[in-house]
Parts: sequence; structure tokens; C-alpha cells
Amino acid sequence: MAHTMVIFGASGDLTSRKLIPALYRLYQRKRLPPETRILGVARSPLSSEDWRSQLAESTASFLQHAFTTESWHAFAQNVFYQPGDIDSQADFAKIVAKLDEIERGNNSARVYYISTMPQLYQRAIEQLGVAGLADDTHAPRRIVIEKPFGTDLASAHGLNEYTQRHFREDQVYRIDHYLGKETVQNILVLRFGNLIFEPLWNRNYVDHVQITVAEEVTVGRRGGYYDGSGVLRDMFQNHLFQLMMVIAMECPARFTADLVRDEKVKVLQAVRAMSSEEIKQHSVRGQYAGYLNENGVESDSQTETFAALKLHVDNWRWKGVPFYLRSGKGMSCRTTQIVVQFREPPHILFGNSQRTKPEGNRLVIQIQPAEGIQLHFESKVPNEDMRLRLSQLDYRFDGHQTGELQDSYQRLLQDAMLGDASLFARSDEVEWAWRIIDPIIENWRGSKAPELHSYPCENWGPHESSQWIERDRRTWFDVCPVIR
Repeated sequence: MAHTMVIFGASGDLTSRKLIPALYRLYQRKRLPPETRILGVARSPLSSEDWRSQLAESTASFLQHAFTTESWHAFAQNVFYQPGDIDSQADFAKIVAKLDEIERGNNSARVYYISTMPQLYQRAIEQLGVAGLADDTHAPRRIVIEKPFGTDLASAHGLNEYTQRHFREDQVYRIDHYLGKETVQNILVLRFGNLIFEPLWNRNYVDHVQITVAEEVTVGRRGGYYDGSGVLRDMFQNHLFQLMMVIAMECPARFTADLVRDEKVKVLQAVRAMSSEEIKQHSVRGQYAGYLNENGVESDSQTETFAALKLHVDNWRWKGVPFYLRSGKGMSCRTTQIVVQFREPPHILFGNSQRTKPEGNRLVIQIQPAEGIQLHFESKVPNEDMRLRLSQLDYRFDGHQTGELQDSYQRLLQDAMLGDASLFARSDEVEWAWRIIDPIIENWRGSKAPELHSYPCENWGPHESSQWIERDRRTWFDVCPVIR
């Protein structure tokens, strides 16, 4: 069946930087469905040829050596543009006419990608419904919605309800690009495809789990947006919770979209609710020095650019195992990593000194920049009696065997066109995430909020974060990418 990808917000940065390069690479790899057409919609008064020229320049800039003039020319023959205002029903009538023209009357499957400002999501969904573009009687119709999906539970629930007036839940694909990363998908294989890991993946052997998403950059030109959002809304409710769910979920009966997402939702349902006093004890807030001088930031802003949370998943597998989540801007380096820290051996066999006492094993799953896995284990130092050292095994998903790894957007766009929702968020999943985050945000804005600690850029957040986790007799794994 022929396919059409309709991108609303076609003149935006996401389209030129991620979406079109991803679709172009899928075309080069012959992974686009046959007869795939791309229609961009935005208010800019461009022709299809104008848009193709702009995209050729931006795609070449982002992909560099992977871009060739010959393949781009062939790809661009099926790239079209239609000026349109989301608020205008007349413009949507023109979009319908343009779709009829480029699809030549065929019953093409369509994916509507909403890549506009979040405040326009609801209007775009309504216009699609009113124009009859959600009707999938003759061919599949799917809608992809970018994050953020709401700013709290109430707005997320409202957007879900509004979306479901025009699209069924099985037509809705809420995207989080972290789930398209090769290593995140490999976590499922690591856990459920290997007998050596699964028996250890529980409270009996795991001491704690750390999930870190560190960004070296500051807010830059996003100061105005970020100051109204903060790190909990920007990173925790989506990215960090997605990683926690994949680490903590139970094995589904079958690898289907609904069964996988059922197990993920169960993780959020099991997260222990916290009182105001517990939130204060189990969280750390930080703001990098210089944030108040960023363009668009209020001079007395209390917005967090760093946060650390301790959560408990109260189910049979994870009872008593803390999950430490942290994220921040202006940190030492750019890295996203999950650390599964195993318990220490129950009996000290080789002596109790620093030279002979074994540490607990550690599994480091690096999501970015280089995707891979590192296992830390004890070995003997050669020619040193029974002196121990922590050794490591590395494995990189760097394409030595399969070629260049797919960008996360390549995987997710391909799945959306093929109707595989396994790596997309479901409505109840989004709302459960907000149920956890909302009380923390409310507490942090109240009179009993934890202190907002300042920290210098190029650091691992405020020093108080290290003191906080050390009270639990644990330490952060403060290591820039372990796999390069």
C-alpha cells in the first residue's frame, strides 16, 4: 500500500534537523514503504520546489557524507509542500485537495505528524477530525504527536480526551525519541533474551539502579520556554520514566504493542506515593550558576535546571530497591546511562582491606553518545597475591556487524508508517507519569520546598546531590561516557 507522511510544522527546526533527514535515510536504505510521499504544511508561502531546495541544503548539512545529490533528487520527487494555517478550515480544504492530487486517487495510508508548537496540538487535531482526515474506513490513518504531551495531569488528560474525540487510541502515536534508540530496545533483548541476566534482575541481587541524563549545554535560546517548564517536565516525566519502565517492567507474554505497554504502565502504577516530607527527603533541586542571566529567564526564577529523585517501585520484583533518577543542564558532559548496581558478595573471602574486599558488580547501559553496555566485575591483579581490581567488558552497538545504526527518528517514523506502536506512549502511560511528577512539582513550588542549590557548570550538579545519596551509603556513578 502507498503511504503519505503529512508534517504539520514543516518550516520548523525539528522537521529540517530530524524528520526529513530520517525519512531520506530510510529511503536510501530502501526501508520506506513503497510509493511513500511527504507533504509539508506550514504558514510560510512556499512552493514545493522552494521547500525541496531548503531541505536539500539543511539535509546535506546534517547528514554530510551520507548525502548524495543523485539520491536526494530521486527522493525529492515525492516531497511536496502546501501553505496552510492550522486555524483555517479553508486551508484544510486545500490540504485535502493537495492530498488527492499527490496520491492520485489511491487509497494511501497516512501518518499525520504534529510538529507544531504544543499550544497548537489541540487545534490541529480538531481540524483533522472536522476535515474527515481521521476516517480510516478505506486506508489506515495515524497521528504522531510530539512531546510535551501536556504540562500536568489535568492538561494531559484533557488533551487525551480531545484527541480521542477524533482519533481512536490505536491511531494515536505519542513519540519519545529515547525509545527509538538502539540501546533502549536492546535492554529488552538483554533482559528477556538472555538467561544469565533475568534471574539476577530483582531485589535479591540488585542493590539499586541509577538513571542519569546529563546535558553539557545550558538552556541557550530556550530560556523563555525552559523557565516555564523546568527539568522535571522537560526530562523526567518522559525520558527518564521511559528508561525506568524498560528497566523495571516484567516480561510480556508476547512482544506486541499493547502487552509491552501494559507492563510499562504497571511499573508507574507501582511507584510509591510520597508525602510532602518524603518528597523533601527524597529529592534534590539545583540551578546552574548563570541561569538567571539567560535570555528569557526571570531574574528571580526558582526553576530547577537539575533534579535528583529517589523512587521506589513497590512490587514483588523491586520492593526495597531504590531507583535514583537525575538530570541536569550545564553538567560535566553529555551522557545518558543506566547503572544497575548489584549487591556485594555475602561473604568476604579474601580479606577486609581495600586491596582485597570485592565491590559489587555493576552493569552500565550507555544510551548516548556511543550506545553500548559495560560490565564491571572483580578480577585478580597479576603477581599481587590476592589483591583485587575492578575489570570491565565492553560491547558497543556501533554497527561493525550491521552497518550504521539507525537514528531514533528513523526507527520511530518507520514504525508509525507500519502501524507498530510498541515504542510509543499510550494515554494511560502519559497520565500515570504525570500523577507521579505533579505532587513533586507542587511540593517544590510550596512554602516547604527543598532548598534550590546552585552549582557551577561543567560539574555533576550541586555538591548536595552527592551528600544526599551518600546518606544512603551509596555514590553516584559520575563517569563521562564509559564507551567511546
